[in-house]
Amino acid sequence: MKQITTTELSAWLDETLQPQRFRDYCPNGLQVEGKPAIRHIITGVTASRALLEEAIRRNADAILVHHGWFWKNEDARIVGTKRERIALAIKHDLNVFGYHLPLDAHPELGNNAQLAKILGLTPDRDSEGNPRTCGPESLIWLGKCQPGMTLQKLSDHIGRTLGRTPTVLGQPDQSVERIAWCTGGAQDWMEHVLQTGAQAYLTGEVSEPNFHLANETGVGFIAAGHHATERFGVKAVGEAIAKQFGIQVDFVDLTNPI
Repeated sequence: MKQITTTELSAWLDETLQPQRFRDYCPNGLQVEGKPAIRHIITGVTASRALLEEAIRRNADAILVHHGWFWKNEDARIVGTKRERIALAIKHDLNVFGYHLPLDAHPELGNNAQLAKILGLTPDRDSEGNPRTCGPESLIWLGKCQPGMTLQKLSDHIGRTLGRTPTVLGQPDQSVERIAWCTGGAQDWMEHVLQTGAQAYLTGEVSEPNFHLANETGVGFIAAGHHATERFGVKAVGEAIAKQFGIQVDFVDLTNPI
């Protein structure tokens, strides 16, 4: 069975995802060091206890996630659930890799890029082929829907594709040709979308002000689930690792309705 070192994988991930470009809320990269040789990786959205236990059950050497540990402004003490998760990783010599904003933004493997691919959205591109973006850290992508979409048709398509019914705000029969999207918890960035000419904004979560903004501006709002919209980036990175190094990488999608 093929293997790579933890150092090799860490270097490849940093080169591919370029975390130094982002002002993030957590450390990106290797968060907990485990065994030096990696033959089997489990990828998933969040480094929860359930994902750790599944990785251990499958005799994996590492996990790679979008939502890792050690978030800004959280309690820094190693107590409670944080202690239990870290202790489990250390006990089983499990490497824990986490990439947050770099995994959202990657132009091919990232969450926004992969969600567009899954849903059939066409990103706008600049003269160099980069996605046209707006908002903090340029994380909101802009582009077009498939022809003939209304807000209702678009939300139905998203629900069928992602396997969950989204929350939709706005007029169901309003036409949607141009769309903005940002996976995860980007509901507070809707104000940025209003300046772009997009007729709908797709993200993961919803907050109370989104209702009023959608009604007052005519820009539809779709919250399709934080977890549901952020499954595809880490899966794509895992597939790229398997292709690059020939090691076993398995994506584990644990149910999360949020």
